[in-house]
Amino acid sequence: MITVAIQRSVADMAYSGLSVAAHAALGNRHWPPAFTTPDLRSSYDIVIIGGGGHGLATVHYLAARHGITNVAVLEAGWLGGGNTARNTTIVRSDYLLNSSFGLKNLALALWADLGRELNFNLMYEARGYVDLAHSDGELEHFTLRANAMRLRGARADILTGEALQSRVPELDLRSPKRFPIAGALVQAAGGVVRHDAVAWGLARKATAAGVHIFQNCPAVGFDIKSNRISAVHTPRGRIACGQALISVAGASGAVAGLAGLDLPIHPVNVQAMVTEPVKPALDAVVNYNAGLSYVSQTGKGEFVLGGATDGYLSHARRGSFERLEDVLARAVQIFPFLSRLRLMRHWSGTADITLDGNAIVGRTPVDGLMINAGWGYAGFKATPAVGRCMADLLATGTLPDLIAPFALERFTTGAEQDDAGIGPYPWLH
Repeated sequence: MITVAIQRSVADMAYSGLSVAAHAALGNRHWPPAFTTPDLRSSYDIVIIGGGGHGLATVHYLAARHGITNVAVLEAGWLGGGNTARNTTIVRSDYLLNSSFGLKNLALALWADLGRELNFNLMYEARGYVDLAHSDGELEHFTLRANAMRLRGARADILTGEALQSRVPELDLRSPKRFPIAGALVQAAGGVVRHDAVAWGLARKATAAGVHIFQNCPAVGFDIKSNRISAVHTPRGRIACGQALISVAGASGAVAGLAGLDLPIHPVNVQAMVTEPVKPALDAVVNYNAGLSYVSQTGKGEFVLGGATDGYLSHARRGSFERLEDVLARAVQIFPFLSRLRLMRHWSGTADITLDGNAIVGRTPVDGLMINAGWGYAGFKATPAVGRCMADLLATGTLPDLIAPFALERFTTGAEQDDAGIGPYPWLH
């Protein structure tokens, strides 16, 4: 019976209690690959450049919503090895502008059921996102944002004093600080999702539908005739296509440049780190806004910490000790017990940030060539919504309303989407 169960599991790749137990009984030696490496065809209907979360979500929804599977995904490295893995797994939608809120809130709704849809455990946990305010003025701004969220149908709470202390008992609200805590905006639906599971689950589902995924296969050029894309060049050969999407995060400027596009984005480093694991001590994601330091705890007990960008242009994926010190100093202010823990590992990714801090999503001046770039460190949380909207655009040719405000031409028409109200300084967004 065990052998029969394993054979059936191999045939349909279903993850179930029976299949897991059966494979474990035989030493987990018979699991088939989650996704295969097919032969590269000479042409596809659509080529997706970038095998991160956004690119894989796009092909998933192309197959699931539109039945389009003659699609190739080109990943320069390995799946889940780019910014999909270099983030702090946070999902939320506590934004003020209609454009940002609408897209992120759709994503938050999709995260709740995506694991079931993929038959893959994405470890989504709605722990709650706690955004700390450090003055009465900032708390007033948070109240404005909370009211805007409520008007759009989302739950948002403003907590102060004992109510905030009760929600996050570990917070140090009483010790004198340079930046006292006046209160917080709390989004109960916010939380975390396992980032690498997102890439693996989407890739597995897409390949089962017939999509071709190629790792270690970057795009190195384009054929553009009469201002329309006709092919993508790779080290493995030329691929003719009707449409293509550039979705490569920090490499957006370089890849778009191959098509003659000059994007208004800048590459900067974003760092994160984790401590050694300890027993559960924090059940929410907490963001300290004074200088930016956000903290959460993983299921394994590690504390994940991240903060602002390094503030200078770089593709290096190497962080600075100055930023590490800033993040840790602020984290210890709100959670003094963190000072007794040791850092276990640290990583840095390249974020592509626009002049208004929001993404560029939609068409480019080249017919048939789409762009999904400029997400900075806000890209992961938007993954399923961006994938669905881009799939709809590629399949129907109609620009979805949710991504219309993020069109590339907004920088020439003066329709910037600046949630932070900072202006044209990407290192501050």
